Amino acid sequence: MMLFQLETPVRALVTWFPDWPLVAARLADALPPDVPAAVIGQGVIAACSAEARAEGVVRGLRLREAQTRCPDLVVCAVDPVRDAREFESVLSSLEERAPGVEVLRPGLCAIRARGAARYYGGEEAAAGAVLESADRLGVEARVGIADSVFAAEQAARSTSELSPLLVLPSGSSRDFLSPFPVEVLGQPKLASLLKRLGILTLGSFANLPIADVRARFGAAGISAHALATGQDPRRVIPRKPPRKLDQRAEFEPGLDRVDQLAFQLRSTADTFVAGLQTEGLVCTELRVLITDEEGSRSERTWGHPRHFTASDVVDRVRWQLQSQPPANNRMPDGGITGGGLSSPVTRVEFVPVRVDSIAHHGRALFGDGAEEQIHHGLSRIQSMLGHEAVVVPAISGGRLLAERRRLVPWGDALPAGTAALASRPWPGRIPDPQPATVFASLIPVLLLDADKEKVRTDHRGGLIAPPIWFCPTGDPARRRLVAQWAGPWPLRQRWWDADHRLEADRFQLVDGNGEAWLLLLDEQNWWAEARYD
Repeated sequence: MMLFQLETPVRALVTWFPDWPLVAARLADALPPDVPAAVIGQGVIAACSAEARAEGVVRGLRLREAQTRCPDLVVCAVDPVRDAREFESVLSSLEERAPGVEVLRPGLCAIRARGAARYYGGEEAAAGAVLESADRLGVEARVGIADSVFAAEQAARSTSELSPLLVLPSGSSRDFLSPFPVEVLGQPKLASLLKRLGILTLGSFANLPIADVRARFGAAGISAHALATGQDPRRVIPRKPPRKLDQRAEFEPGLDRVDQLAFQLRSTADTFVAGLQTEGLVCTELRVLITDEEGSRSERTWGHPRHFTASDVVDRVRWQLQSQPPANNRMPDGGITGGGLSSPVTRVEFVPVRVDSIAHHGRALFGDGAEEQIHHGLSRIQSMLGHEAVVVPAISGGRLLAERRRLVPWGDALPAGTAALASRPWPGRIPDPQPATVFASLIPVLLLDADKEKVRTDHRGGLIAPPIWFCPTGDPARRRLVAQWAGPWPLRQRWWDADHRLEADRFQLVDGNGEAWLLLLDEQNWWAEARYD
């Protein structure tokens, strides 16, 4: 009795980009080129460069062991969003040569081989066009063609740098897959069970009767069995290319002054906003990419409390160029390339990261309310004075009051994890009610005993002598009597971190003028952390 009938496999052309997380990180300037480098995921090596492999670094190696083998190893964290974003330009290039691309994951894609082969006059010619497209972008690619997506992927992974193409004749996929280990099925639990049963290769697994496979391994076993026999039932489903909403401006020769760039980019910003409005959208989060003549790139994502207008887009470019430029980025005539760039700007790109329906951002029927007026006023001040000239407070996590207060530029989203930090218990923090005035930096003060000596704590954390005099300016001549006091409360954190270790004692007091203070005693000095107004 037939359990089910597999569809006739359709030949697939799979393109594999080796070590794509590493390639994407280098394209995004997260890793330098031509040095031992690796991408780390969950504490192990996810991808590494050829220079790192020459030092003995391999995938799956723990970071500490990798750094032991290669002390000069440069690492960055894995970022799926970055991988997908950088892969988009590769897909666009491939779709120009061979439409109908399906993204299996960033760094791996599939095309129906039949259509491409008919257009180019053969499967090898079609694969050559794909390889040429990748070569134009400066990325390494490998191509495999077989009767199924799975077999074509394994064929692509079996190629080498000198021979980047492998075409399996029709009907030969099963024999090709036969010597591969069962781990390539991508099902660790099933692979572990098969190995315990003595089934080590795909060939041995494919030779099992399908009825026995179904009875012993269920639906997952039948799917894996189809892969092993070269009859992968998956179809190549072409993606729908995304709408082109980004805009780019190129300058030849490059521009080295911010005012010149702002003027030249105005029309590009108008086109960018108008293109979104044509699609019924507005941009609420924008990525600006700036490239200079030497190929260096400055990239930043900007948020907006409402949505970006053309003026807002130009302001973000100006702020990005002016944000903490290195000293060697100042041009002889006073121009600034800024943002990590070292030569005149040749290209600026606007990419909408997050969009929303324009219907959600329409003007009110009876005019703008107070909130809209406040927004326009603050945005105008920010445009004149700079991005960080207008800030709003947010509560973060920490034991010191300065750590709990975070100032975020107007329009920017809170940094990731801020709310999670604020919700933690933080033993040792000051309970409510909180002080009304928190000093931007600790103010040196004096707390004296009856002999006008600094009040100290003993090794058990208690006061050696009670406080009698308080000097809010640090000048003993301008001292005040201490009316009430409470404490000390020890504050100990990060004893293992030399740079962030804190050993202090907190103290509350009310002076003779009726003012309440929150004090901090470190190893030698007293500091005012806040005042209760």
